[in-house]
Amino acid sequence: MVSAATWVITAAVLAGTVLAFWHLRADEGVARPPGWAGLAHGLAGAVGLALLLLALRGPPRAMAEGAGSFGMIAAWLFGAALVVGGTIWVRRRRGPMLAILLHAVLAVTGWVVLIAWVSLG
Repeated sequence: MVSAATWVITAAVLAGTVLAFWHLRADEGVARPPGWAGLAHGLAGAVGLALLLLALRGPPRAMAEGAGSFGMIAAWLFGAALVVGGTIWVRRRRGPMLAILLHAVLAVTGWVVLIAWVSLG
């Protein structure tokens, strides 16, 4: 379950990176990303978070290394990123760059913590 969660969340992070660059290119006359692309990114993130929450119900990981709480920390960060990203998507117009930056920082930080947790477990 941990492996599936990691792969799905990694795919969501990669899709978010593509969307971020696409969004930044919109300033140069390129069309903004369509709403369905953001929705697909968000759904992938939500599925990854659900898989991570299911994995957290299993046996503890990385307790001996002192990283046992990393999984829960990653889940909280992904949950916060999901809320911020959802508000950006619901507005359906160019979101404030601060909200987009906050969403990205939360998601990437969560992903780094998740990778550390998986690697140490």
